[in-house]
Amino acid sequence: MTPRTQISDALKRKEARYTGVYLLLGERDGEPLAYIGEGEDISDRIRNHDARKEWWTNAILIVSSANNLNKAHVKYLEARLVEEARTIGRIALENGNAPARPSLSEAAQANMEAFLENILMVLPALRIDSFLERKRSTAALIPDVSRDAGTEFELFLKKENIRASALLLNGEFIVEARSMARKAWVGTREDKTSYWKLFDELVEQGVLTDAGTHRIFKTNYAFSSTSAAGAIVNGRSTAGPLAWKVKGTEKTYRDWEAEKLASQA
Repeated sequence: MTPRTQISDALKRKEARYTGVYLLLGERDGEPLAYIGEGEDISDRIRNHDARKEWWTNAILIVSSANNLNKAHVKYLEARLVEEARTIGRIALENGNAPARPSLSEAAQANMEAFLENILMVLPALRIDSFLERKRSTAALIPDVSRDAGTEFELFLKKENIRASALLLNGEFIVEARSMARKAWVGTREDKTSYWKLFDELVEQGVLTDAGTHRIFKTNYAFSSTSAAGAIVNGRSTAGPLAWKVKGTEKTYRDWEAEKLASQA
């Protein structure tokens, strides 16, 4: 991964001349944008983009260390990454039509699916969450073991009679399906956190559905923080660690977290 300001040095690496796929990431008109491509010499492709595309600010080059990917492999990976990005819908793509998957043997296809799985595991570690599915099925959310009561939280807006429940699981703060949220965003739309944009996206995607006086989470949804989750439920920026409380108590998430850290120390 390299910022555009260091692209010249990055493309001097021998790996940059390998056969692989690449992602260009940036913004256009204030909105995140990406381009997914492939090449037998990805450094050559990126140099071409450097001259023609003004909007991108970071590049990710994906190759195998042994340089044993061929043209069919990377065309398959390109097609699958475009499919994943469009299915999840968290970032717009500059790609035109979705590329068709090339014909691969059953074994080669299985290998590329495993390679893709590794890519999707590594990208979040680079803080690239465009391929992270935030929706969570009930089966994936609730394991067969009993839940620790300390990881279940709720947020209640008394005046609006809005109640939401959430679960902290594997580092994700997941608001559960059938939780309630405010009917519309009532906070400022100049909020630097852009939670209002997320609210609009969840309405557009059908995650938040109209229920008359309020909205309902149609599915479980994983947030990056308690504040993001609280803002969507409340319809405005919210101090999440204070708004969310341990289920059935008055203990805030902040106090619960402080006690947990103290006990570990």
